Amino acid sequence: MDPRPRAVAAALLATLLTAALGGCTGEDARGPAGAAGLGDPYFPGLGNGGYDVRHYALTLAYAPDTGRLTGTADITARATQDLGSFNLDLTGLTVHSATVDGRPAAVHRSGAELTLRPAEPLADGAGFRAVVRYSGVPATLTDSEGAREGWLRTTDGAVALGQPTGSTAWFPGNHHPSDKATYTLTVTVPAGLKAVSNGEPSPPRTSGGRTTYTWRSAEPMAGYLATLAIGRYETRSTRTPDGIPVHTAARGRPPLLDRVPGLLEWSEGVFGPYPFSSAGAISDPLVDVQYALETQTRPFFDKNTLTEPTLVHELAHQWYGNSVSPESWRDMWLNEGFATYAEWLHAEDADGTPAAGSFAEAFADEENWAFPPAAPPTPDDLSGPPVYGRGAMVLHQVRQALGDDAFFRVLRGWAAEHRHGNASTRDFTAYVEKAAGRDLSGLWDVWLYGEGRPTDPSA
Repeated sequence: MDPRPRAVAAALLATLLTAALGGCTGEDARGPAGAAGLGDPYFPGLGNGGYDVRHYALTLAYAPDTGRLTGTADITARATQDLGSFNLDLTGLTVHSATVDGRPAAVHRSGAELTLRPAEPLADGAGFRAVVRYSGVPATLTDSEGAREGWLRTTDGAVALGQPTGSTAWFPGNHHPSDKATYTLTVTVPAGLKAVSNGEPSPPRTSGGRTTYTWRSAEPMAGYLATLAIGRYETRSTRTPDGIPVHTAARGRPPLLDRVPGLLEWSEGVFGPYPFSSAGAISDPLVDVQYALETQTRPFFDKNTLTEPTLVHELAHQWYGNSVSPESWRDMWLNEGFATYAEWLHAEDADGTPAAGSFAEAFADEENWAFPPAAPPTPDDLSGPPVYGRGAMVLHQVRQALGDDAFFRVLRGWAAEHRHGNASTRDFTAYVEKAAGRDLSGLWDVWLYGEGRPTDPSA
């Protein structure tokens, strides 16, 4: 995500905590309940325990004139414990009915928690299918700094952005990044509008003054990376030099979007093979959220953020953050530090600006020393400058310690080893030390976990 900083909502955290306490936990008469939260260090009420989602099939219809969304979420999952009930994350919206394996399920709402009680308990290891029908006007969530996420209405449509919790505003699910799944999204909108999402499109179908679009994401995706943009977009499909489909959508035709194939080719040369079946971007100047977002395969740019460094940043996230997703929100620096360092590397190659110069500029910035990048003190700090700038400085120090050849092998190897999975800070430090063949605790103590700025950049 860019730009820096963007605070995470303390008010939203409180809502989720309340929801977690109000959700179904422990046991009911028919067996254990799945936990109402996964205990994330910053969002303990986010996500749900007791099952693993494999696929979301979302069928949506949107009416821009009223802002009403009508949806069916068809969720394929597997129980990871015996379940008498389980939870889904959903903010607002009205649930009309739910079934589990084709039979009606009891529905309970408490804050952002939706609890389903199947007609029969689910056994540990059993696959199951939950279908939830819902509707309403999706919420726009505003954080303590005034930044917005969730469902953002425009004059002719809407854009859905989900980091860190906004995806809960438009579909029910297990919305912690540790539970990734594949997606099929089918959305019907008034004819003349386009609907753009993640993954690969099928040909649209128009009937009765409405057009239906279908998008499929065949590789696993964290819920916060799902997006949907509805509006009067110009869409274009092309390919990278090695054949990856590139789908872009924009109002007008920003020339910078034509750079996506070439920048992906550069990225592959540095980070390794592109991890997804397609790429692209969405640019909408009618949206003013003051950040760009690395929505999977289709990063989003608002009215002010479509610049070359930001495009490089969000494309780098396809490797670091999207394919290799954080184990918890505490590992956010693994997303943003890598993407920021990608900006430095691109400036080094394209403009002749040494990464050492970018490091020196970041080192001189007082904001980068407010807290350690691997230990933000509060949820409000998860998108603070140290997560970006000091996170990139950590990687530059790794480069200095390993040398260029070994460092670039680490960049590629890390992305390959955890492709389509999740990883933690501990996983990363262990991976680097194995590549280095020695203990690097001194580096981590100073740059990753240390309080304050060292007196010597080479410390």
